[in-house]
Amino acid sequence: MKPPPAGLFAGIDSGARDHQVCALSPTGKILGNRSFAHSGDGLSALLDWLDSLSHGELGEVYVAIEVPHGPVVETLLERGCKVFAINPKQLDRFRDRFSLAGAKDDRRDAYVLAHTLLTDMHCFRAIKLDDPLVIQVRQWSRIYEELMAERSRLTNRMREQLRRYFPQYLQLTNDVGESWILALWKVIPTPERALKTSPRKIEKLLKEHKIRRVTPSQVLSALRKTPLCVAPGAAQAAIAYIALLIDRLQLTNQQIAQCRKTIDTLVDQLTDSAEEGDDESKREQRDIDILRSIPGVGRIVLATLLGEASQALRDRDYSALRALSGTAPITIRSGQSWRVVMRRACHPRLRYACYHWARVAIQCDARSREIYQRARSRGKTHGTALRTVADHLLRVACSMLRSGTYYDPNHTQAAQAKQVIA
Repeated sequence: MKPPPAGLFAGIDSGARDHQVCALSPTGKILGNRSFAHSGDGLSALLDWLDSLSHGELGEVYVAIEVPHGPVVETLLERGCKVFAINPKQLDRFRDRFSLAGAKDDRRDAYVLAHTLLTDMHCFRAIKLDDPLVIQVRQWSRIYEELMAERSRLTNRMREQLRRYFPQYLQLTNDVGESWILALWKVIPTPERALKTSPRKIEKLLKEHKIRRVTPSQVLSALRKTPLCVAPGAAQAAIAYIALLIDRLQLTNQQIAQCRKTIDTLVDQLTDSAEEGDDESKREQRDIDILRSIPGVGRIVLATLLGEASQALRDRDYSALRALSGTAPITIRSGQSWRVVMRRACHPRLRYACYHWARVAIQCDARSREIYQRARSRGKTHGTALRTVADHLLRVACSMLRSGTYYDPNHTQAAQAKQVIA
């Protein structure tokens, strides 16, 4: 077993108001166990305490923590401390070393973190500060996801209200949150209004929103179908509710469009700043171009990969990427029992991004489609087949990043041809 490095080992059990900190010497002796407030003064006092215990050598302070982000982590990294994170479930298993009865308190957790880092540093993940632009990309991609979830909730409510009194709208589109549908409803909120609206007015509305998949006659034909017979007041109540929903949907649609533009701008800025920086920055710029060349990688998938898996991408760590995204299956074997199940412990945003990455890739890339169809022919479900494709794409991405090459759909065929010739 590799001996622990010389220095100071600290464990921090983070809290909303206070942070419990335990400091150990390289021999495991407790040097102190204190609590610091979650404030500027509190974090400053924490660093002063660690500085005094390490005799001014903050660069030799090794800190263990569960949450790999936030002001505590950023403050420690800015002052030169080496910070390591561990999954809470792993920490829970390590806690059993010290209390089989399941006793738990903040002081014990801080001690368990520090002692585990001292004895099992290989189980921790070293944390590095991300580029400021990467941090912004991560936040905006999360905002985009929240806005899309909010939009889904609002459109589901609007669909239910339309089904209540005016289901003809549902024949025009599957997405009742589209801007042209919202504008059309303001013109035709009731079946009676559809009978009085001229085709010319609908034509103007469709032209303003650049809708060509339906004609004015098709719109009016759908909306003029025999209406439902509803109780008195039901239509008026639904109309009042939809009017409120439309205001919120229009704002959400505007924010989503702005969010997309901001993400594009930040990624472009990240590329531009990398071109003007050092060799490491130029490598990051090349990484972005390489990832963009892979089938299925769009704006949101790229932003999610850069924001949520930046360190794994920098390290070209395929094992970490497939574990974080949930594409690596879990094997459960005991005696004669053996089965493979889906990985649940993963980053949900990366799982979602890789799912859509694979879903789009099988539509535009022959190799990905072949892998998907081969998995389906073996009896795999749609989700399992897509995870297989996503796992393949992650492996390809890491290989491309290591070699600094762009995606070549004919790479496999060319490699096989070379083997045949050889």
